[in-house]
Amino acid sequence: MDLKFSHVDVLVENLEEACDYYARILKARISKTLVWERGGLHVRYAIALIGQERFMLVQPLAGNLRELLDASGEGMIYRHCYSTPDIEKAYDELMAAGVQPEDENGKPLARAHLQSPSGTRIIWLPKRFGHFSIEILETKALEAFVEAAFA
Repeated sequence: MDLKFSHVDVLVENLEEACDYYARILKARISKTLVWERGGLHVRYAIALIGQERFMLVQPLAGNLRELLDASGEGMIYRHCYSTPDIEKAYDELMAAGVQPEDENGKPLARAHLQSPSGTRIIWLPKRFGHFSIEILETKALEAFVEAAFA
């Protein structure tokens, strides 16, 4: 599978406070605030960019990430995200390896439903080790999404 590291996702209680902190302390460029809402999951998030490196600050409002924040507290890196030039090939390779890709709520994801609310095609691996998650996004759409978030 052709994967490239993209970013990590970090849980925060107050998105504006976290964004202000990283902008002030690390001189991070902060994207506009974005919203993801689907299937009971509702979050606000922003991309922090330091040079070419980035991470996402995620404030859960409802769903499994809100429960994780309540149980574990903020600052938790709960997801590593990778990009691939061909998300369908990645999906097929996972299925051939006996791994059923999932959606953001841990439900089986059909190959025909890879589109996310942000417009990027995306899959998740099933969680094997606690709350740690791996997300795979299609490179071209991811980069366009990030660019638009800073426009």
